[in-house]
Amino acid sequence: MDAGEINSVAKGKKKSTQMNVDESDDGNESDSSVHTSDMSTDEESDSDDQSQVQGQTEDSGCDIDEKKNVPMETETNAKIQNEKKSETSELKEKSVLKDKSTADSDNSKEKMDKKPAVNIPVQRLPEMQESRLKLPILSEEQSVMETINDNMVTIICGETGSGKTTQVPQFLYEAGYAHTNGIIAVTEPRRVAAISMSNRVAKELNLTEREVSYQIRYEGNVTPDTKIKFMTDGVLLKEVQKDFLLTKYSVVIIDEAHERSVYTDILIGLLSRIVPLRNKQGNRLKLIIMSATLRVEDFTENRRLFRIEPPVVKVDSRQFPVTIHFNKRTPLEDYLGEAFKKVCKIHRTLPEGGILVFVTGQQEVHTLCKKLRQTFPFEGKAEQKLKKSRRKKKESKTEILPKINLDNYSIEPVDEEAEREADDSDQEIEDNFMEGDDDVTSQLGEDLQTGGTTEPLYVLPLYSLLSKDKQSKVFDPPPKGCRLCVVATNVAETSLTIPDIKYVVDTGKVKTKFYDKVTGVSTFKITWTSKASGNQRAGRAGRTGPGHCYRLYSSAVYNDDFEKFSLAEIIRRPVDDLVLQMKYMNIDRIVNFPFPTPPDDEQVKAAETLLVSLGALTEPIKSVRMKDLKKTPITKITPLGKVMACFPVSPRYAKMLALGHQHDLLSYVVAIVAGLSVQEVFVEMQKPPDTDQEQDDFRSQIQYMSQVKKLWAGTGHSMLLGDLMVLLKAIGSAEYQGCTIEFCQKHGLRYKAMKEVRKLRAQLTNTVNMVIPDANICLDPKLKPPSDIQAKLIRQIILAGLADHVARRFPDPPPDADETLKKRKHAYQCTELDEPVFIHPFSVLYKQKPEFIVYQHIEETSKLYMKGISAIESEWLPVYAPSFCTLSKPQEDPPPSYDKSKDQIRCHMTSTFGRCCWEVPSVDLEYPANLDKYRWFARFLLEGAVVPGMKKYVTMLLSSPSTMVKSWAKLQPRTEKLLKELVAAGVDSKESLLKAWQKDPKYLLNTFCQWVPQSKHTEIEMTWPPVK
Repeated sequence: MDAGEINSVAKGKKKSTQMNVDESDDGNESDSSVHTSDMSTDEESDSDDQSQVQGQTEDSGCDIDEKKNVPMETETNAKIQNEKKSETSELKEKSVLKDKSTADSDNSKEKMDKKPAVNIPVQRLPEMQESRLKLPILSEEQSVMETINDNMVTIICGETGSGKTTQVPQFLYEAGYAHTNGIIAVTEPRRVAAISMSNRVAKELNLTEREVSYQIRYEGNVTPDTKIKFMTDGVLLKEVQKDFLLTKYSVVIIDEAHERSVYTDILIGLLSRIVPLRNKQGNRLKLIIMSATLRVEDFTENRRLFRIEPPVVKVDSRQFPVTIHFNKRTPLEDYLGEAFKKVCKIHRTLPEGGILVFVTGQQEVHTLCKKLRQTFPFEGKAEQKLKKSRRKKKESKTEILPKINLDNYSIEPVDEEAEREADDSDQEIEDNFMEGDDDVTSQLGEDLQTGGTTEPLYVLPLYSLLSKDKQSKVFDPPPKGCRLCVVATNVAETSLTIPDIKYVVDTGKVKTKFYDKVTGVSTFKITWTSKASGNQRAGRAGRTGPGHCYRLYSSAVYNDDFEKFSLAEIIRRPVDDLVLQMKYMNIDRIVNFPFPTPPDDEQVKAAETLLVSLGALTEPIKSVRMKDLKKTPITKITPLGKVMACFPVSPRYAKMLALGHQHDLLSYVVAIVAGLSVQEVFVEMQKPPDTDQEQDDFRSQIQYMSQVKKLWAGTGHSMLLGDLMVLLKAIGSAEYQGCTIEFCQKHGLRYKAMKEVRKLRAQLTNTVNMVIPDANICLDPKLKPPSDIQAKLIRQIILAGLADHVARRFPDPPPDADETLKKRKHAYQCTELDEPVFIHPFSVLYKQKPEFIVYQHIEETSKLYMKGISAIESEWLPVYAPSFCTLSKPQEDPPPSYDKSKDQIRCHMTSTFGRCCWEVPSVDLEYPANLDKYRWFARFLLEGAVVPGMKKYVTMLLSSPSTMVKSWAKLQPRTEKLLKELVAAGVDSKESLLKAWQKDPKYLLNTFCQWVPQSKHTEIEMTWPPVK
């Protein structure tokens, strides 16, 4: 075989993508022979040549004389130069190729360190294979996999509808990445996406949920057989804490990276360091970052993140073209009414195809769904008759019991509360929308009379807080003869693929949570979305055929007012939980962490300040060197901080859990923290915009729920525990009744939230038992209410966790006060804001108006409202929030004392709290650590209060023990000598004194002898130290 034939064989092998077992074995033998010959000596190489040539000539029938010439030629070749040796090696390889039909020697050397090609067979259903072949990314499979194989980090930018979320994991599965040294991990920013994508990929691969699984915060179906694991990014971040190198994974896919969630950014920063470490160990890990619209420069040009620029694979094509239609004018406020008109017009005039409408929040979803269902009723007259019969039954009842609709709640609590205050912007939007209903309906009636459609519209809501079974309805085909219309929040922008959507109505609005880095106040504002998100929304229309996107704003607004990309979440929210987790992973200098988009310095400083006040971090140590003054002082995690980092909740709540093991309070604290960590446990009613009857029902609902909350709040300290007592009783009552849908509806509880609370309670219970060995608590479904004393202690624990969330009521203004003071009526002053804040009207403490309270958070609507209120006592502040108090000097009246039970010097001190300098009355506290503390300890030691064995010498002391605390004590040498010895050994308690005597039994002997007559010295020496 000549050189050309050898090259052609090598190329043929390189193009092969599938090998059977026999071929892979042959390839391994060929590689092994080449590898051995390269490592052998000259004589060994020549002898190998001899044996190989002998074997080949025997097979070809050569005579013996020709065989005898081979050793002679070998001896000659052993003496020639290196160039002759390579020629002999080529002859050897040619003979091997003639026998085995394998690649040439040079190609074998290049491939000897590479693993053979692997192809895992997949038995897909014919219809699944047919549908996936239509996806654009299928044509890019070779380039995608070659890039992944050749690089440790790969970025894939695929437009909406390209199929990257479902197909890339399948590419990797077929290439054997899940069958070698790990499984394939795929992170999603949303739970619903993780679950739905897991089901879809399993269906396409024709595998069960044992092989393709998901894991979200509270649930999952992962098994030992799992090959592909979908999860939320927070789940993977927790796994990094336990296994930093993620050794059980071979590939990590970060999907929907354009959303720039906090956990996604942290994960990418960590993985940028984990990937090289795994590479050095020889157990390689591949990182794939995927998104439909990605600001690639944040990754490719960020040398702190990736030292080597990762390649970018772009999948540009959509499944089908989408035509964009802009409005000629842009509605300033009534975008919801504009969306209603557009949907009506599409349904009347355009061919069949599903409609997807994007609005900002849950309340807008239900408002628009209600109007569309009324305009295009799905069940027609039958539904109207049913409603009338229900209304007649309801009116006939003597007592009106409110019917709680579990769907009737908002995605963010700010809107619900504001609507009840009647002057929130969202309420104005709804009012404007309803004011225009008559015009819209009349216009609609005219159009229907002139030939418009009367077909029903199958309207479905979609938002993140919707129950799982109701979310899944959007994936089912609509009833026959109906057009599907889905009204959704931005949850439908990303991985979720709703089938048969042909028309997208985009309001261009998004509800964003803004966080004030200085005050910590969160505000929800409705703003324009980004261009990238707008393209994402438009892409939903091109999944199954050519589609149309109707943008309810002009092209000028789109070009001028829309940002190119949405802001990363990490710069829009507090980062105290992330800082704690990073400190727990020994990342001390947060500013040096390779964030794709680093948080603001003020955010990090505020987070570290909060964690220091909670006791999770040490006080920052400032350097005295000039060159280090500009550097940020380093804080270290404390033992308490390590305990707090183990709990999957906010650091404030983690502090409560860490303290809750005292006095059998842990079960109550776990339940409260679980309830506070879940959004919207209570279904909050919204004012109905229609009939008087519905308004009466609304008032009845409000009255009924107020009575239930008052009953749950109780009296005494339980009432002062406030909204948290109501939450605790609600959780306990629901669990006692089996957490049924009927109970939740009757008592205004959101069923989905209660299920999440139950799962989080179980998770926290298990974590507490692992972190606190003596806890031994269980998930008690019949948890008894706390006693009055326990409720008081829980209030103190709540204060310890929320020490920075204290507010004090303003004094009532006088009758002749000006407008500024009148606005402060019933208002509170908090430590972080200058503006007055108010208790939320739905709080059980709304009418009580305690002087001092703690709150969970502040939300801004028409006013600044505090939510999650509990009353506290002012004298608790120096005890449970000492880092925010400025203490006075110890008071002389009453004088300091020694507490035997606590082994402490106690004194009374006044204090001021926070930057507002609220005066706090005198409180009994431990004596501050200073020189005077040692003086008082010396006095109590001489008086026999600390060591009873010294009491018998009190009457024979040469000086009164009170001399130790006198201003003229320095005039007596014995007082100064005793003081110096105590300070030198750090002895200011009985415990430290006993330790000092264990080290040196003669400690303080000579000093104490100066206080007694010389005649007693021998007796004292015989009995020293005076403890037994």
